[in-house]
Amino acid sequence: MRIRDAYSSGSPVFSFEFFPPKTEKGAQNLMRTVSDLRDAVQPDFVSVTSGAGGSERQRTHEVVTRIQSDLGITVMAHQTCVGSSRDAIRESIARLVSAGIENVLALRGDAPSDPPTDGQASGISAQGFEHATDLIGFLADEFDVSIGAACYPESHPESSTPEDDLHWTKVKVERGAGFLISQLFFDNRDYFDFVGRCRAAGIEVPIVPGIMPITNVGQIERFTKMCGATIPDELGERLHAVEDDLGAVMATGIEHAITQCRELLERGAPGLHFYTLNKSHATRSILAAIRLLK
Repeated sequence: MRIRDAYSSGSPVFSFEFFPPKTEKGAQNLMRTVSDLRDAVQPDFVSVTSGAGGSERQRTHEVVTRIQSDLGITVMAHQTCVGSSRDAIRESIARLVSAGIENVLALRGDAPSDPPTDGQASGISAQGFEHATDLIGFLADEFDVSIGAACYPESHPESSTPEDDLHWTKVKVERGAGFLISQLFFDNRDYFDFVGRCRAAGIEVPIVPGIMPITNVGQIERFTKMCGATIPDELGERLHAVEDDLGAVMATGIEHAITQCRELLERGAPGLHFYTLNKSHATRSILAAIRLLK
């Protein structure tokens, strides 16, 4: 299944993101988690983030292809470009395509924390790509795959202005991205305002809200700080009031996500993409509640 086509079906598309296993035992656990998720909620597709390299990247490739071939679930593989040459990226995608993977999420990836030593921005070699826009154009030229890209309702933390962020979002689409999946957010106004600005700028592809259920206060505060997202004051107060009770934190996070997701779908979002952190309980609870409320 081409994911871009799924968003044209008229029905909400539900998808789940997992990060790659670092060990063989982790790979087995991930396969079991995805299998349980398939049986419980029948996701339209799952995505797997990119392994760091070497044996971990090999294991990621194996899990991606096994999920699609053994479990029968459409998979979108993440491909980052920081620290990788064109030839390495070409080889990676060619292997995925030969295994039947038709969907790729094209990302820059995290820039190295150490200053570059070769004079190249962000430590990118002359044989690689510095930005996701470059990677998207390369994939569109070289492969027959459905390409997705990331977007940022509260702007990318490295963008100088919201207008600058919107400009590069449009470039991603112009170079071949057929759909956009958003960074996590907790105030739906940020998503709808962003979609409105995208449409005014001529961006017509599906813009999918990314949802991360809150299950740990310290963890979500670290995530939001890294990615430039914000937690609304009212939600933050509710979480801190129960932060020492993990069960209450999870209940609060699930309750907020259910309310958030229901409004997103009612107001026309093309689907929901859940950031699972490799734990399916919260997302399964949220999706079950949403379907009951329909």
